Amino acid sequence: MKIDKIRVYQKRCFDIVLSSFGLLVVGWLIVVAYLMASWDTRSHGIFKQKRVGRNGHVFMLYKIKTMKNDSVSTSTVTTSRDPRITRVGRLLRKTKVDELPQLWNVLKGDMSFVGPRPDVPGFADRLTGTQSIVLSVRPGITGPATLKYRDEENLLAAQDNPERYNRDVIYPEKVRLNVEYVNNWTFWGDLKLICRTLVG
Repeated sequence: MKIDKIRVYQKRCFDIVLSSFGLLVVGWLIVVAYLMASWDTRSHGIFKQKRVGRNGHVFMLYKIKTMKNDSVSTSTVTTSRDPRITRVGRLLRKTKVDELPQLWNVLKGDMSFVGPRPDVPGFADRLTGTQSIVLSVRPGITGPATLKYRDEENLLAAQDNPERYNRDVIYPEKVRLNVEYVNNWTFWGDLKLICRTLVG
């Protein structure tokens, strides 16, 4: 189902107001987390990664860095046992403080508060047919797939082959949930998902 312009405008206005307010309220926490991450990783405390957004537009996603630099590993799949995650990083990931810089992505218009999580180039390229509707909306900080797999890192850590399990089991289910979200989007539905994220 195509989202009409009025609802797109409504969603965007909500994102601008809430992200602006959020940055004012938690800006100090982002600065503290950045300083902690810079000290802990001995590098710049902001993690930047290219992600695929609305209409296939590639943008730079921002997070607080929680992992040590590793030129050996090329995997985009992270488990809870990943040795690259630092001690401070584990705390930041557990509390989701590492996700707060994405408020800037929302304010800029790269992302929305609710929507499909943005994939890295390569995974997004696998969307075909009716699945491509996922790229018709701005990706989100949270959404149905994010909530279902909020313990994804622990789930992957329990697998013999995390990358294969992510590719063959988790990713297809996320795509299904994301397509369902786009086809049935409502403003009130977004509010419910935000509330579920906060209480979770």
